[in-house]
Amino acid sequence: MLAAAPLRAERIKDLATLAGVRDNQLVGYGIVVGLNGTGDKTQQIPFTVQSVKSMLAKFGVTVPPEISTKLKNVAAVSLSAVLPPFAKRGQTIDVTVSSIGDAKSLRGGTLLMSPLKGADGQVYALAQGNLVVGGLSAGGSDGSSVTVNVPSVGRIPNGATVERELGNPFAQGDSLMLNLHTADFTTANRLAKSINRTLGSPMARAVDASSIRVNAPRDPSQRVAFVSMLENLEVEPGEAPARVIVNSRTGTVVIGSHVRVMPAAVSHGSLTVTITETSQVSQPAPLSTGQTVVTPSSDVAVSEDKSRMFMFDPGVTLNDIVLAVNRVGAAPSDLVAILEALKAAGALRAELIVL
Repeated sequence: MLAAAPLRAERIKDLATLAGVRDNQLVGYGIVVGLNGTGDKTQQIPFTVQSVKSMLAKFGVTVPPEISTKLKNVAAVSLSAVLPPFAKRGQTIDVTVSSIGDAKSLRGGTLLMSPLKGADGQVYALAQGNLVVGGLSAGGSDGSSVTVNVPSVGRIPNGATVERELGNPFAQGDSLMLNLHTADFTTANRLAKSINRTLGSPMARAVDASSIRVNAPRDPSQRVAFVSMLENLEVEPGEAPARVIVNSRTGTVVIGSHVRVMPAAVSHGSLTVTITETSQVSQPAPLSTGQTVVTPSSDVAVSEDKSRMFMFDPGVTLNDIVLAVNRVGAAPSDLVAILEALKAAGALRAELIVL
């Protein structure tokens, strides 16, 4: 009996996204009030005072310029949020609040109503609410302090209300474009064939290594059902190219399963030089006019580890490489040097990426 090899099939939903259906970044500026004396030092952060005066002016309160305003419970903050695709007016999204000035903590603060704008300068949401801060900061009268996490950054769950909808090309045209997360000609070809095998040819065609164009119905309701069926189709993605990724700072090495090594002989050892400094006291002879002096003495020793040479045969696989390196007792940091030497000698049949 012949046993079939297991397929590593994945859903199209996990491999690709629809072109134009994406998140959009929003940003804004606001004021957090109600802090327990941990706000901005207004003498050093003038724009906090300007923001408060501008806000009060909108409510008919005028602060004379000659009056010195000292605000300890107010902080100027920047706002950031993500507007998901198909977000409708009246829905809510999360908001991240970050201190701009020198506020020590935003714990217990409340964000006043602030607009969130997109890259085009239009207001897409309004943010307001109480902050949830995961960090804390405490200090004593002697100047000692303890800080846990980052108290100058908070979050408002469902703190912004969408006020403007953002259009997308989902219901436009007579086709949809699927974009792969990782460009690969084999995966794009297999994905198009899988769609044609299920829905009939020529429903899908690969445009390039990352895009597949699929014919779709014009009726929006039918298109939703079509995409629902499409994204649940399973495709066996193409295998990743032979690649070795090395993090030289931590000594971490990741080797792909298709890495091969051409015939090569490798000898790896370490040379250790030890220098020991000692001090010796020189005493003068009795009844002499000499003085006691301290003279330095250095001992230099050189030792070299006796490492054996090992040889790679043609077409050596990942498992053989790991076994050979472990046999000579090389550490992960030593493996980095071995791989770089194999690449320089032209014996490593893989892309070497050093981080």
